[in-house]
Amino acid sequence: MPRELAFLDALVPGLLLVFLASLLLQWGLDWLVGRYGFYRHVWHPPLVRLALFVCLFGGLGLWAMR
Repeated sequence: MPRELAFLDALVPGLLLVFLASLLLQWGLDWLVGRYGFYRHVWHPPLVRLALFVCLFGGLGLWAMR
């Protein structure tokens, strides 16, 4: 994966695409988990959401940089 991408004459980091993909995936998983009531069983739902996003971003980032 390239380190930088040219987008409208501006260089953006290559991980921006990974960030956007993990954000979309997290929104989908958040909707699915919220629909089935998982958040009723956790202590702090925003912390679980953040942890889910960090895990997705880290995993996709490692996968994309291989």
